Parts: sequence; structure tokens; C-alpha cells
Amino acid sequence: MTVTVDIQLALNEDSTAILPENDQIQQWATMAVNTASHSDKEENQITVRIVEEAEISRLNADYRGKDGPTNVLSFPFLAPPGIPVDEFAGSLGDLVICASVVEKEAAQQNKQAMQHWAHMIVHGTLHLLGYDHQKEQEAKNMERLETTILAEMGYPDPYA
Repeated sequence: MTVTVDIQLALNEDSTAILPENDQIQQWATMAVNTASHSDKEENQITVRIVEEAEISRLNADYRGKDGPTNVLSFPFLAPPGIPVDEFAGSLGDLVICASVVEKEAAQQNKQAMQHWAHMIVHGTLHLLGYDHQKEQEAKNMERLETTILAEMGYPDPYA
């Protein structure tokens, strides 16, 4: 399965965030799709937008009704009304990730920045694939899958 990742940076010029390389983001998303997707689509597309706290706070309020910034938001693709889904075959959706929140969380959790970035990309991609963690069993299944995917790439259990 091919995964194309379009990466958009929406950071202030003075941002000092530690960011992964584009090929790392590509690798993490591809691994998640290839491991967890139940689709037979040969080509898949994801947009990853890396933003400041103001943008993710606005999105978090608008779409989740929650105040403040969060680490990652997932927006699974929905075809516009009246347009056949087949015209968008392979469009999985968008991930919006707040660089400063990911960086702060990594420090708070005593993790390397890239380890946490990998987790956020995998976590968000699984949401685009339909996985969720609203119920206890869903959360256990999703966490187990995240841990497996990250281990295959040499990263430790993000929940340990």
C-alpha cells in the first residue's frame, strides 16, 4: 500500500520547535496504514498540518467543544455531498498537530521528542482509519495496536 503524506507547516517564524523530518512522518504514517488498515486501496493520502497553539486551540474548541490546545486532532475524510466517494479514493483525512504541545508532553513524560512525535502520528493515523478510544475496550485495542506499530519501528511502549 502506498501512502502519500502532504506536510504543511504553519508555525511562527520564531518557532524553536523540534520537528521530525518529512521522511520520518511519511514512515510513521505508512507503517500505521500498512499495519492497521482494512482497506484494499492501493494508494492512500494524508495531510499533516503542524501548527501553533492558537490554531489547534481554535480547532479543539470548534470541533470538540474543549478549551485549550491539544497534541493531535484527526479529521477523517468525508466526501462533499453529491460527489461520489470513489472520486476521492484513498483520501484518509487530515492530522493537525501542535508542535509545542508535543514537545512539552515529551519533556513531561521523559520521552525523546521523536519518540513522542512518532506516537502522535501513529495515534492520529489510527483515528483516520476508524480506530477510537472512547470505550475501555476500544482504548485497549488501540493502545495495543499503537504499541505494536511503534515497537516494529524500534520505539518503546508509549504507555509504559
